[in-house]
Amino acid sequence: MESIFANSKNVFLDTVNAKDYIQLDRVSTIYKSLKDSISKPLKMVLLFGKPGTGKSMFLSKLYDDLVQECDIYLYETPILDETEFYKVLAQDIFNIQYNDTLNLTQFMKIVKERAVEQVPIVLLDEAQLYSEVLMEKIRLLSDTRCIKFVITLHKTEKEDLIAKEHFQTRIWETFELENASKAELKIYIQKKLMKANCFDTANMFHTKTVNNIYKLTQGNYRDTNKLLYTLFDIYHTYEQNSHYSLSTTHIPNKFIEMAAIHTGLINA
Repeated sequence: MESIFANSKNVFLDTVNAKDYIQLDRVSTIYKSLKDSISKPLKMVLLFGKPGTGKSMFLSKLYDDLVQECDIYLYETPILDETEFYKVLAQDIFNIQYNDTLNLTQFMKIVKERAVEQVPIVLLDEAQLYSEVLMEKIRLLSDTRCIKFVITLHKTEKEDLIAKEHFQTRIWETFELENASKAELKIYIQKKLMKANCFDTANMFHTKTVNNIYKLTQGNYRDTNKLLYTLFDIYHTYEQNSHYSLSTTHIPNKFIEMAAIHTGLINA
């Protein structure tokens, strides 16, 4: 017999999969606006927020939703070498394979010579990892209007400055993602569990329990996932090594604290 705690633990694996997207009213409104922006004549779209607010999930879902109807490409891992960046785009978008060095001038010539029926959409995750020089060249590419870029950027003081200084004349739409509120966090946790048919454990998250979790994670989705993965791992371990049944009516705060210590949310 499968353990409900082991199944619940796997729900919170730290992975990015469009199928794991959870609809929350505020988040869904932002996503719809982002999706609608793709059909507009934009040069570039910026999606930014603190780490763990769901930027990568948004790109993954956007790609999953549009891949059958648009010429769209998702790069989850930044291609930091400039020559390699152009070569990958040339191969993926225009089916041109380069073995030698490829620079911006050569690539822009390819872009202008190879007419395509619809403007390719390039999704770049973790854009803060690209060098300033390469980001400037990506901006130049976006100015040709032959390729539309959707990029994610961490929201920090440094990246806010980058966005203001370098993107303000080029980006026509900017979307900011934030941590969940207490009410949203409860819905998020319960929906994730119910989506995986873990109804018993979903009912364990009462308002008081979620408020305790919120105090530790501030509604950050990534931190919440890590905390709950560890929480259910603790439950599973107790289940395997004890002779008594664990309650599924509530979650003792000591279990949450143990998980928080293990994940570094509380200093032991």
